[in-house]
Amino acid sequence: MGRIEDAFARARSQGRSALIPFITAGDPSLEASERILHALVRGGADMVELGIAFSDPLADGPVIQRASQRALGAGTTPADVLELAGRFRAAHPDVALVILTYYNPVLQRGLEAFAADAARAGVDGLVVADLSLEESGPLRAAARPQGVAVIPFVAPTTPPERLARVDALDPAFVYCVALTGVTGARRAVAEQTIALLESAKRAIRAPLAVGFGVSSPDHVRALRARADGVIVGSALVEIIERAGEGDLSAVESFVRSLRLATAG
Repeated sequence: MGRIEDAFARARSQGRSALIPFITAGDPSLEASERILHALVRGGADMVELGIAFSDPLADGPVIQRASQRALGAGTTPADVLELAGRFRAAHPDVALVILTYYNPVLQRGLEAFAADAARAGVDGLVVADLSLEESGPLRAAARPQGVAVIPFVAPTTPPERLARVDALDPAFVYCVALTGVTGARRAVAEQTIALLESAKRAIRAPLAVGFGVSSPDHVRALRARADGVIVGSALVEIIERAGEGDLSAVESFVRSLRLATAG
Protein backbone atom coordinates (compact mmCIF):
# COMPACT_ATOMS: atom_id res chain seq x y z
CA MET A 1 0.00 0.00 0.00
CA GLY A 2 1.03 3.60 -0.52
CA ARG A 3 0.97 6.43 1.98
CA ILE A 4 -2.59 7.47 1.11
CA GLU A 5 -3.91 3.96 1.63
CA ASP A 6 -1.88 3.66 4.83
CA ALA A 7 -3.36 6.89 6.20
CA PHE A 8 -6.93 5.69 5.80
CA ALA A 9 -6.14 2.18 7.02
CA ARG A 10 -4.39 3.51 10.12
CA ALA A 11 -7.28 5.84 10.97
CA ARG A 12 -9.80 3.06 10.37
CA SER A 13 -7.91 0.72 12.67
CA GLN A 14 -8.11 3.40 15.37
CA GLY A 15 -11.85 3.83 14.91
CA ARG A 16 -11.74 7.36 13.53
CA SER A 17 -11.71 9.43 10.36
CA ALA A 18 -8.45 10.49 8.74
CA LEU A 19 -7.69 14.18 9.21
CA ILE A 20 -6.63 16.08 6.06
CA PRO A 21 -5.86 19.78 6.62
CA PHE A 22 -5.36 22.10 3.65
CA ILE A 23 -3.10 25.12 3.29
CA THR A 24 -2.11 27.31 0.35
CA ALA A 25 1.64 27.06 -0.23
CA GLY A 26 3.36 30.45 -0.04
CA ASP A 27 0.75 32.02 2.22
CA PRO A 28 2.05 34.20 3.74
CA SER A 29 5.47 33.00 2.55
CA LEU A 30 7.16 29.74 1.63
CA GLU A 31 9.16 29.88 4.85
CA ALA A 32 5.99 30.22 6.90
CA SER A 33 4.30 27.45 4.91
CA GLU A 34 7.13 25.09 5.76
CA ARG A 35 6.72 25.85 9.46
CA ILE A 36 2.96 25.42 9.13
CA LEU A 37 3.35 22.01 7.50
CA HIS A 38 5.39 20.81 10.45
CA ALA A 39 2.71 22.19 12.79
CA LEU A 40 0.02 20.25 10.92
CA VAL A 41 1.89 17.00 11.47
CA ARG A 42 2.52 17.78 15.13
CA GLY A 43 -1.19 18.51 15.52
CA GLY A 44 -2.08 15.07 14.20
CA ALA A 45 -2.68 15.36 10.46
CA ASP A 46 -2.92 11.97 8.75
CA MET A 47 -2.51 13.52 5.31
CA VAL A 48 -1.75 17.04 4.12
CA GLU A 49 -3.31 18.84 1.16
CA LEU A 50 -0.99 21.52 -0.19
CA GLY A 51 -2.49 24.05 -2.56
CA ILE A 52 -0.83 25.67 -5.55
CA ALA A 53 -2.02 29.28 -5.77
CA PHE A 54 -3.90 30.13 -8.94
CA SER A 55 -5.06 33.47 -10.28
CA ASP A 56 -8.61 32.31 -11.07
CA PRO A 57 -9.57 29.83 -8.33
CA LEU A 58 -13.18 29.27 -9.39
CA ALA A 59 -13.88 26.55 -6.80
CA ASP A 60 -12.67 28.64 -3.87
CA GLY A 61 -14.45 31.11 -1.65
CA PRO A 62 -13.03 34.44 -0.45
CA VAL A 63 -10.76 33.05 2.28
CA ILE A 64 -8.75 30.78 -0.02
CA GLN A 65 -8.93 33.34 -2.82
CA ARG A 66 -7.16 35.82 -0.53
CA ALA A 67 -4.60 33.16 0.38
CA SER A 68 -3.91 32.57 -3.30
CA GLN A 69 -3.50 36.30 -3.87
CA ARG A 70 -1.03 36.57 -1.00
CA ALA A 71 0.96 33.58 -2.25
CA LEU A 72 1.07 34.88 -5.82
CA GLY A 73 1.96 38.33 -4.54
CA ALA A 74 4.90 36.77 -2.71
CA GLY A 75 6.07 35.29 -6.03
CA THR A 76 5.22 31.65 -5.30
CA THR A 77 5.39 29.39 -8.36
CA PRO A 78 4.31 25.76 -8.92
CA ALA A 79 7.99 24.81 -8.96
CA ASP A 80 8.40 26.44 -5.53
CA VAL A 81 5.48 24.42 -4.22
CA LEU A 82 6.98 21.15 -5.43
CA GLU A 83 10.30 22.06 -3.86
CA LEU A 84 8.44 22.69 -0.61
CA ALA A 85 6.75 19.32 -1.02
CA GLY A 86 10.15 17.70 -1.39
CA ARG A 87 11.36 19.25 1.85
CA PHE A 88 8.19 18.10 3.58
CA ARG A 89 8.72 14.57 2.30
CA ALA A 90 12.31 14.52 3.57
CA ALA A 91 11.14 15.61 7.03
CA HIS A 92 8.01 13.41 7.15
CA PRO A 93 8.61 10.27 5.08
CA ASP A 94 5.43 8.52 6.23
CA VAL A 95 2.82 11.31 6.03
CA ALA A 96 0.64 11.27 2.91
CA LEU A 97 0.80 14.42 0.79
CA VAL A 98 -1.55 15.53 -1.96
CA ILE A 99 -1.28 18.63 -4.12
CA LEU A 100 -4.38 20.66 -4.92
CA THR A 101 -4.12 22.62 -8.13
CA TYR A 102 -6.08 23.85 -11.11
CA TYR A 103 -5.43 22.32 -14.51
CA ASN A 104 -3.68 25.28 -16.10
CA PRO A 105 -0.40 24.97 -14.11
CA VAL A 106 -0.32 21.25 -14.90
CA LEU A 107 -0.96 21.81 -18.57
CA GLN A 108 1.61 24.59 -18.78
CA ARG A 109 4.32 22.33 -17.40
CA GLY A 110 3.16 19.34 -19.45
CA LEU A 111 1.25 16.38 -18.03
CA GLU A 112 4.14 13.91 -18.02
CA ALA A 113 6.62 16.47 -16.71
CA PHE A 114 4.31 17.64 -13.93
CA ALA A 115 3.58 14.07 -12.85
CA ALA A 116 7.30 13.24 -12.85
CA ASP A 117 8.11 16.41 -10.87
CA ALA A 118 5.42 15.55 -8.34
CA ALA A 119 6.69 12.00 -7.95
CA ARG A 120 10.28 13.21 -7.41
CA ALA A 121 9.00 15.55 -4.70
CA GLY A 122 7.30 12.68 -2.89
CA VAL A 123 3.73 13.73 -3.73
CA ASP A 124 1.22 10.92 -3.39
CA GLY A 125 -1.78 12.39 -5.16
CA LEU A 126 -3.17 15.26 -7.22
CA VAL A 127 -6.49 16.98 -6.68
CA VAL A 128 -7.26 19.09 -9.76
CA ALA A 129 -10.18 21.34 -8.89
CA ASP A 130 -11.39 22.11 -12.42
CA LEU A 131 -10.65 18.81 -14.15
CA SER A 132 -13.78 16.85 -15.01
CA LEU A 133 -14.01 13.09 -14.93
CA GLU A 134 -14.45 13.00 -18.70
CA GLU A 135 -11.26 14.99 -19.31
CA SER A 136 -9.06 13.36 -16.67
CA GLY A 137 -7.84 10.40 -18.72
CA PRO A 138 -4.63 11.97 -20.09
CA LEU A 139 -3.48 13.13 -16.65
CA ARG A 140 -4.29 9.75 -15.13
CA ALA A 141 -2.28 8.07 -17.87
CA ALA A 142 0.68 10.37 -17.17
CA ALA A 143 0.47 10.07 -13.38
CA ARG A 144 -0.12 6.34 -13.04
CA PRO A 145 3.39 5.20 -14.08
CA GLN A 146 4.82 7.71 -11.61
CA GLY A 147 2.80 6.25 -8.74
CA VAL A 148 0.85 9.49 -8.31
CA ALA A 149 -2.90 9.15 -7.76
CA VAL A 150 -5.39 11.50 -9.41
CA ILE A 151 -8.26 12.05 -7.00
CA PRO A 152 -11.79 12.31 -8.43
CA PHE A 153 -14.63 14.45 -7.07
CA VAL A 154 -18.26 13.67 -6.38
CA ALA A 155 -20.88 16.19 -5.28
CA PRO A 156 -24.51 16.31 -4.13
CA THR A 157 -25.50 16.65 -7.78
CA THR A 158 -23.60 13.53 -8.91
CA PRO A 159 -26.05 10.93 -10.32
CA PRO A 160 -25.77 7.20 -9.51
CA GLU A 161 -24.36 6.25 -12.91
CA ARG A 162 -21.52 8.75 -12.44
CA LEU A 163 -20.77 7.39 -8.98
CA ALA A 164 -20.37 3.98 -10.63
CA ARG A 165 -17.90 5.46 -13.13
CA VAL A 166 -15.87 6.92 -10.28
CA ASP A 167 -15.82 3.56 -8.54
CA ALA A 168 -14.58 1.89 -11.74
CA LEU A 169 -11.46 4.09 -11.61
CA ASP A 170 -10.43 2.34 -8.36
CA PRO A 171 -9.14 5.64 -6.92
CA ALA A 172 -6.92 6.01 -3.85
CA PHE A 173 -9.77 8.00 -2.33
CA VAL A 174 -12.68 10.15 -3.48
CA TYR A 175 -13.06 13.83 -2.63
CA CYS A 176 -16.69 14.39 -1.64
CA VAL A 177 -17.65 18.03 -2.21
CA ALA A 178 -20.03 18.56 0.69
CA LEU A 179 -22.07 21.36 -0.86
CA THR A 180 -22.90 22.95 -4.15
CA GLY A 181 -20.94 26.19 -4.24
CA VAL A 182 -17.42 27.23 -3.29
CA THR A 183 -15.12 26.52 -0.38
CA GLY A 184 -15.72 28.32 2.91
CA ALA A 185 -16.70 27.76 6.52
CA ARG A 186 -20.33 26.91 7.29
CA ARG A 187 -22.28 26.81 10.53
CA ALA A 188 -23.46 23.20 10.37
CA VAL A 189 -23.23 20.02 8.35
CA ALA A 190 -25.91 20.17 5.66
CA GLU A 191 -28.43 17.42 4.98
CA GLN A 192 -27.21 17.24 1.38
CA THR A 193 -23.75 16.35 2.70
CA ILE A 194 -25.14 13.39 4.64
CA ALA A 195 -27.18 12.30 1.63
CA LEU A 196 -24.11 12.50 -0.61
CA LEU A 197 -22.02 10.37 1.72
CA GLU A 198 -24.77 7.78 2.03
CA SER A 199 -25.21 7.46 -1.74
CA ALA A 200 -21.46 7.48 -2.40
CA LYS A 201 -20.86 4.82 0.24
CA ARG A 202 -23.32 2.52 -1.51
CA ALA A 203 -21.65 2.94 -4.89
CA ILE A 204 -17.93 3.49 -4.22
CA ARG A 205 -15.50 1.10 -2.56
CA ALA A 206 -12.66 3.62 -2.10
CA PRO A 207 -12.35 5.78 1.03
CA LEU A 208 -14.50 8.90 1.03
CA ALA A 209 -13.03 12.19 2.26
CA VAL A 210 -15.42 15.10 2.65
CA GLY A 211 -14.46 18.75 2.23
CA PHE A 212 -15.97 22.19 1.45
CA GLY A 213 -17.46 23.72 4.58
CA VAL A 214 -15.94 21.34 7.15
CA SER A 215 -14.61 23.90 9.59
CA SER A 216 -14.94 22.88 13.23
CA PRO A 217 -14.53 19.98 15.64
CA ASP A 218 -18.33 19.73 15.81
CA HIS A 219 -18.48 19.24 12.04
CA VAL A 220 -15.82 16.55 12.27
CA ARG A 221 -17.72 14.74 15.00
CA ALA A 222 -20.91 14.88 12.94
CA LEU A 223 -19.15 13.37 9.93
CA ARG A 224 -16.74 10.87 11.44
CA ALA A 225 -19.17 7.93 11.41
CA ARG A 226 -20.03 8.59 7.76
CA ALA A 227 -16.76 9.71 6.14
CA ASP A 228 -13.40 7.96 6.00
CA GLY A 229 -11.65 11.33 5.99
CA VAL A 230 -12.37 15.00 6.68
CA ILE A 231 -10.72 17.86 4.77
CA VAL A 232 -10.49 21.21 6.55
CA GLY A 233 -9.32 24.21 4.55
CA SER A 234 -10.91 27.64 4.88
CA ALA A 235 -11.13 27.64 8.68
CA LEU A 236 -7.45 26.78 8.91
CA VAL A 237 -6.46 29.31 6.26
CA GLU A 238 -8.32 31.98 8.24
CA ILE A 239 -6.16 31.21 11.26
CA ILE A 240 -3.05 31.49 9.09
CA GLU A 241 -4.34 34.79 7.70
CA ARG A 242 -4.67 36.22 11.20
CA ALA A 243 -1.27 34.93 12.31
CA GLY A 244 0.70 36.06 9.28
CA GLU A 245 4.41 35.51 9.86
CA GLY A 246 3.89 35.57 13.62
CA ASP A 247 3.03 32.96 16.22
CA LEU A 248 1.65 29.83 14.55
CA SER A 249 0.74 28.00 17.76
CA ALA A 250 -2.97 28.51 17.01
CA VAL A 251 -2.55 26.43 13.84
CA GLU A 252 -1.25 23.43 15.75
CA SER A 253 -3.88 23.83 18.48
CA PHE A 254 -6.72 23.95 15.95
CA VAL A 255 -5.47 20.89 14.10
CA ARG A 256 -5.11 19.02 17.39
CA SER A 257 -8.74 19.85 18.27
CA LEU A 258 -9.82 18.46 14.91
CA ARG A 259 -7.78 15.31 15.39
CA LEU A 260 -9.40 14.70 18.78
CA ALA A 261 -12.81 15.16 17.17
CA THR A 262 -12.08 12.48 14.57
CA ALA A 263 -12.33 9.93 17.36
CA GLY A 264 -15.56 11.30 18.85
